[in-house]
Amino acid sequence: MKRGITGEYKIIYIADELIRAFIPHPLPPHPPLDLDEKRQRLLEHATLALGRLDSITLLLPDPDLFLYAYVRREAVLSSQIEGTQSSLAQLLLFELEEAPGVPLDDVAEVSNYVAALSHGLKRLGEGFPLSNRLLREMHEILLSHGRGSEKSPGEFRRTQNWIGGTRPGNAHFVPPPQEFVEQCMADLERFLHDEGNPYPSLIKAALAHVQFETIHPFLDGNGRLGRLLIAFILHHDGLLSQPLLYLSLYFKQHRQEYYRLLDVVRFEGDWEAWLDFFLEGVELTATNAVETAKRLLSLFQQDEQIIQKHIRAASTALRVFRVLCKRPLVTLNQVCERTGLSFPAASRTMENLENLKIVSEITGQRRNRVFAYNQYLSILSEGTEIL
Repeated sequence: MKRGITGEYKIIYIADELIRAFIPHPLPPHPPLDLDEKRQRLLEHATLALGRLDSITLLLPDPDLFLYAYVRREAVLSSQIEGTQSSLAQLLLFELEEAPGVPLDDVAEVSNYVAALSHGLKRLGEGFPLSNRLLREMHEILLSHGRGSEKSPGEFRRTQNWIGGTRPGNAHFVPPPQEFVEQCMADLERFLHDEGNPYPSLIKAALAHVQFETIHPFLDGNGRLGRLLIAFILHHDGLLSQPLLYLSLYFKQHRQEYYRLLDVVRFEGDWEAWLDFFLEGVELTATNAVETAKRLLSLFQQDEQIIQKHIRAASTALRVFRVLCKRPLVTLNQVCERTGLSFPAASRTMENLENLKIVSEITGQRRNRVFAYNQYLSILSEGTEIL
C-alpha cells in the first residue's frame, strides 16, 4: 500500500547549502498495515520457524554453546556490512590474544559488537527494560575503542549526520536534525511498550528496525545497533528464549534490495513491501539456524564416536574434545585450565586429535600454539566470506 511520504522535511542550512532533513512520523503506520491472506501466511510461516529455532536449544546439550558461536558469527556479519574486513577465525584469535597479522582495528570493532550484545543480554536478564537507555549503554560499548570511539559513544548525536555522499548537500538521505532525535527516539520507545499496539512482536520488530535506521540517532554504529534491535525485541517479548535470530547474512546477501525497501517505506509509505521482505528473511534465517544447530550436533556426535573408537585414553580425549565444542579455537593452556589436565597430557591428547584430523594447529609455532576444530569453524563461517 502506497501511503505517500511517511514523514516531513525540515529545511536546514549547513555551510550555506540548503538541506532537506527527513523527520519520520511516529509508529504505527497510518492507515494500518494491510495484513492480507498472503501476508498472514508469511507471518505464520515466520512465526513457526521462530518456534522451531527456539526449541532447538532443547536438542543441544549446552544451549550456551550455540549462543556463543552464533553471536560471534553475527558480529562478523553485521560488521562486514559496515565495511569491516574481519573473519570469524580472526575474531576468535583476537579473543585468545593470539592474533598475528590480524587487522587490529577491524577485529577490535567486531569484538566490541560481541561485548555490546552480551551487555544487552545481561541487562535484559536482570529485568532491565528494552529502552533508549539500554541502547545508549550498548552503543557506548560498541564504540568503546577503535574506529568510531571519537563519535560520542553512548550519546544521541548533537550534530547532523547523513547517509551516502560526501556531505549533507549531496547525501542520499539526511536523517532528522539533532534537535529532533530525542523526541523521535522517545516515540519509538513508546511504540515498543505500547500495550495497545495491534501488531504481533514480529511485525513490531520489522517496523521498529526501519524507524531506528531512519532516525539514525547516533553518529556511528546505527546499522549494527539497528540489526541487534530486531533480535532484542523478539527476545524481550518472549518469542525467543535466547536472541538467536540474526538477519545480517540475509541483509548482506540482499543488500541493494534492503536499502531500496527502506527508501520505499520512507518516500512511498509502502510498509507492506518491506514487511514481506522481512518476514521471508525471518523464515529463511530461522530455518537455516536450525539446520546449522543440527549439523553441529551431528558433527559432535560423529567425532565423539571416532574418538571412542580410535583413541585408547578416550575419556581424557573426550574431555579435551568437549572444550573444543565450546570454543573452536583454543590454546593448550586453556585446555589445561578447563580440564585439569597437565600440560604434557593435554599436548599428547591434542596430537591424537590432530592425527584423527579433528583439529589442526594453525600458528606454525612451537610455543603458544593454537588449535582449531576445523569442521566446526567451517560450518560457522559459511556466509561470512568477505564479498
